[in-house]
Amino acid sequence: MTLIEAALLGIVQGLTEFLPISSSAHLRIIPALAGWDDPGAPFTAIVQIGTLVAVLFYFRRDIVAISRAVIEGMVKRKPLGSAESKMGWMIAAGTLPIVVFGLLFKTEIETSLRSLYWVSGALICLALILSLAEGKIKNRLQKGLSLKSMKDIGWKEALLIGLAQSIALIPGSSRSGVTITGGLFLNLSREAAARFSFLLSLPSVFAAAILQLYKTWGSITASSDSATNIVVATCAAGIVGYASIAFLLNYLKEHSTTIFIAYRLVAGVAVLYLVVTGVLQP
Repeated sequence: MTLIEAALLGIVQGLTEFLPISSSAHLRIIPALAGWDDPGAPFTAIVQIGTLVAVLFYFRRDIVAISRAVIEGMVKRKPLGSAESKMGWMIAAGTLPIVVFGLLFKTEIETSLRSLYWVSGALICLALILSLAEGKIKNRLQKGLSLKSMKDIGWKEALLIGLAQSIALIPGSSRSGVTITGGLFLNLSREAAARFSFLLSLPSVFAAAILQLYKTWGSITASSDSATNIVVATCAAGIVGYASIAFLLNYLKEHSTTIFIAYRLVAGVAVLYLVVTGVLQP
């Protein structure tokens, strides 16, 4: 991987991690189109440190408040004594499904599921499911019914959205895409679904990144070029990722996810066509 490739892939990671269009799909598709080697699942996981830092910085006040409340709750032996501490434990519980499925299907996630057939299929299928969720929200608004905000999220929402997050292990599905979709089906507003999606991603992204860093540290530090590429890609992902968070949250206040649904369908069909016609190797 050249330095330019690393920087471009970092930008792609930052841009697509938070938009519901799948960063893993783009990190698989763009190198294939450009004739580069597949950067692999470990590269994707490590570079997510950049987007992890972006989430930590953007939601720093929420994270500090939740962390402080959880600690205070444990000290006072009232772990669910406040809304913030309850949110912290719900995020922890919502993380369990992706941890379990990630460990069970680790080999497949890093190998066979990276096939462009899977990627294109996930792009298309999840676009259709997101479209159904959008239809449900629009129907609810037309009837004059209210949508749930962050303060309305309970254990049911946290666990079901956490279960939806495990689908993001399939490249092409999109972590933010599946969790926002889950939130919409549970009658969360688009903005609330996105905010909870970003907060829910913190534990699993952190764990995956640390695990891959530990496993691949030898190859990363084997040469200065390799280490430099990782650092550049991670920094680029963090900077662009921060801007993506701000954009999406503001966008969803007034708009639906229709533009992302259309993009996923076009991208998925295009990739499938290129693979079937032999332009791209699956």
